[in-house]
Amino acid sequence: MENIKLTQYSKASGCGCKIAPAVLQEILKSDHDFVCKELLVGNKTNDDAAVYDLGNGKCLISTTDFFMPVVDSPFDFGRVAATNAISDVYAMGGKPILAIAILGWPVEKLGTSLAKEVLEGARQQCAKAGVPLAGGHSIESTEPIFGLAVNGIVERKHLKENNSVKDGDSIYMTKSLGTGVYSTALKRGVLKEEDHGVLINSMCELNTLGFELGQLPYVNALTDVTGFGFLGHLLEMIGDKNLTATIEKNKIKTFENLNFYTSQFVFPDNTTRNFNAYEKEVKGMIDLEFMTYCDPQTSGGLLFTINSGNENEFEKWLKHNGHSAIKVGNISKLKEKKVEFI
Repeated sequence: MENIKLTQYSKASGCGCKIAPAVLQEILKSDHDFVCKELLVGNKTNDDAAVYDLGNGKCLISTTDFFMPVVDSPFDFGRVAATNAISDVYAMGGKPILAIAILGWPVEKLGTSLAKEVLEGARQQCAKAGVPLAGGHSIESTEPIFGLAVNGIVERKHLKENNSVKDGDSIYMTKSLGTGVYSTALKRGVLKEEDHGVLINSMCELNTLGFELGQLPYVNALTDVTGFGFLGHLLEMIGDKNLTATIEKNKIKTFENLNFYTSQFVFPDNTTRNFNAYEKEVKGMIDLEFMTYCDPQTSGGLLFTINSGNENEFEKWLKHNGHSAIKVGNISKLKEKKVEFI
């Protein structure tokens, strides 16, 4: 079993497995939602997790995320999937406290030892986040599937939602874009050796910064960039507000060799689905740039906005605390489109 490459056992991989945005909206339509006054965040804003008011200023964050292999190593698959799932709690400004596993495994094809490695990888990342992996559920499936359901806590005053951007906000992001392209290159067997470590390290970097951002009063909106790509999640932040996000292309961080792969049309199928869903809302995205801005990220970085008047204070705070985030644009009153690249 040593030569098994997990990506060859999945139709799609990582957050590229996500159902297309338009299809998902059709699935979620319902006239029978249970109204619960304690539910502060649910499906309506496409946020990263559900949030339930526990009273006394405390909230419960609940989320789940799982997908098919995005890397060949079962241990790394477990690490990446765990990091990705835990990120949704950080993206609400919360602290993860408990995780349970979701495992679907083709036992006859892949045996049990590789599944055990997946769980070991997940345990490692959960331990780094200070979260017990306390149980879970498993089934036999035709393709390998793994992820977590994660609970977290947050003080209500520190809760950050994805669509609470304000006119005049500055837009920041943390990780570089490119995991979808790089993981597709890996699946096709064309990923350069020096790029493999870059991919793994990025996807296994915990978004712990989100918990600290939650405590900063001048941080207005917060999310993480995953399967709908940078553009899709940015549009979710704008929502139905009469606002425009202006993005400076030269400020966007990408993997160093990203253009090497996109120039050869190496990109996930979900990139095209994302583009089709969002192209009418964007201006200034030209040529092959959609492969970058619509690239479905697996365990991507944080995307957030702050009051522009607090930029200097925030930059000093980042440096003092050893964090990294780059300003990539700003929010203004609605222009021609909801997102404009310059």
